[in-house]
Amino acid sequence: MRKMAPARFSDSRRRLLQGIAGAAALGLLPRAIRARGDCPGAWPAWQVFAGQHIQPDGRVIDFSTPDRRSTSEAQAYALFFALVANDPARFDRLLGWTRDNLCGGRPDQHLPAWLWGHDVKRQAWQVLDANPASDADLWLAYALLEAGRLWHRPALAQSGRQVLRLVREQEIAELPGFGAMLLPGPQGFAGGGRWRLNPSYLPLQLLRRFAAVDPAGPWRGLAGRTPAMIARAAPAGFAPDWVVWNGKDFVADPDTHGVGSYDAIRVYLWAGMLPAAEPLRAPLLKALGGPLRMLERDGRFAEKIDTRDGRGQGTPSFGFAAALLPYLQAQGRPALLAAQRTAIPAPSAPVQGEPPYYARVLALFGTGWLEGRYRFAADGRLLPGWHTGCPAAG
Repeated sequence: MRKMAPARFSDSRRRLLQGIAGAAALGLLPRAIRARGDCPGAWPAWQVFAGQHIQPDGRVIDFSTPDRRSTSEAQAYALFFALVANDPARFDRLLGWTRDNLCGGRPDQHLPAWLWGHDVKRQAWQVLDANPASDADLWLAYALLEAGRLWHRPALAQSGRQVLRLVREQEIAELPGFGAMLLPGPQGFAGGGRWRLNPSYLPLQLLRRFAAVDPAGPWRGLAGRTPAMIARAAPAGFAPDWVVWNGKDFVADPDTHGVGSYDAIRVYLWAGMLPAAEPLRAPLLKALGGPLRMLERDGRFAEKIDTRDGRGQGTPSFGFAAALLPYLQAQGRPALLAAQRTAIPAPSAPVQGEPPYYARVLALFGTGWLEGRYRFAADGRLLPGWHTGCPAAG
């Protein structure tokens, strides 16, 4: 990551104007504050990702892993991006592969297994871990609900409701002294008076949408409790990858020792993309002030952060810079935003080794949002650029 120029100037107004001008020159301003009628064009980052990571049958592959794995997370994210790109044909292929291979052909009865790949011992391609991952389940439900609404396909919306029903039945647990929360999966995250949670699994945008679609479900309560969980788990303003509820409070996860890294980076991403009308946006951004202070102090972000004291180490991938773009815009730091943008290579730029699946996913979320390709309404509805009268971006 390149080192950014100092952000402090003697004249705060001049700093703001220079930052905005620099962001505009780099094409970073969202469509809402650019010229009226300026529709998003082709989406090169998505086209490159789809060409390198998505098979013709709809399977998303992470080539950086020895088992050439596919995960429910990757399938769900790709479904979301296909919807943002107004690409129903690819959406259907992604969904078909997910249902056939991760849901055993019965998506009405089974949440998708989180891991599928090459079993070396059996020399077979199959499910490697059948335990679902609840973050993927939420994004799958959201993509189905919004595809059904935006493309006028009620069967997809009904499938989204089925996923929510399975999540309610299998992945929601009552934490004594705190309330109902989302477990990371049905098995292995609760026992012995301790509940292990992942803060990045709970985007408020999705929970707001679910509360509107399923008002009798736990979603409104989850949305209200999520910022409280994050604030209590982030004493220095940095979100951890994992946190444990011990019956009285949230404490550092004994396995990861309170580190915030490749999971936690999504917490800042989701918070940054919240609409201004979201009442929990301001307190959540305030609780997550650590990245802003680190960037102002050091000019760079860290790959791994001890969330107990805010100390960081290591150089992250360009995906971290992309994930911080909406966060920095929400925090009103255009100069820092522009500096982070310079760390993100062009989608077609050559890479060493295998294509970086996760970094590209974070870049699709962060740069796609900044380019105005999608927004979230206060009630969680997806607002894609193409749905405002613009042609499909592809």
